[in-house]
Amino acid sequence: MRRMLLMVGLVVLAAASSRAQTPVPVEPVVVVHGDGVVRRAPDRALVRIGAESRSRVPKEAQAASAAAMTAVQEKLLAAGLSRDALRTVVLSLQQEFDYADGKQTPRGYVARHVIEARVDDLAILGDVLDASVGAGATSVHGLEFGLKQRAAVEREALTLAVADALARADAAAGGARRAVDRILRIEEGAPVSAFRPQAMMDRQMVSAAPATPVVEGEIEIRAQVTVTASLK
Repeated sequence: MRRMLLMVGLVVLAAASSRAQTPVPVEPVVVVHGDGVVRRAPDRALVRIGAESRSRVPKEAQAASAAAMTAVQEKLLAAGLSRDALRTVVLSLQQEFDYADGKQTPRGYVARHVIEARVDDLAILGDVLDASVGAGATSVHGLEFGLKQRAAVEREALTLAVADALARADAAAGGARRAVDRILRIEEGAPVSAFRPQAMMDRQMVSAAPATPVVEGEIEIRAQVTVTASLK
């Protein structure tokens, strides 16, 4: 009886081993990448405007900076910006020192107040920059152009990227004398914007050029996808 059970067990193991060694058919696939690019003229700008003041007395430095920034904000509102287009991004008061012969000597205090202004009408951007410095701002930096409907433009670029990937998949399949059967996977990369250099200006620039020219150019939105498709 034991011998019979042993023989049956060996037969079962042999059958299982035979099934394990049977190759599983692999579905042929093609993996391709696609790019989509959309270019648009910007219709919005963000710019950082700051006021910096120094004094040996901290309260005086802070008061001077606050007064300058209050005047700047009033000018911006008068130029057509709304209050919700302004927000404070830096508000600081720091002590400064002089260093000589290994010694640290207090020099005074520096107060900084920086706001970020959103300009939704680029026609007044030059006036906004000039008015800011004319009202007492000591720095204007970080000028960045943008799009109000950026999400819609990103979706448009994504659609173009998928279409490009499908065209590549068809071409690759045709080269192998096959055809695309169905899409198995679509993976999206992060949208990419073309680099734009930041513009900077100061009080001397404004006095030399009362009407600041601004050239916004174009913004390039690029989408990338990876598509996996089965072949027939």
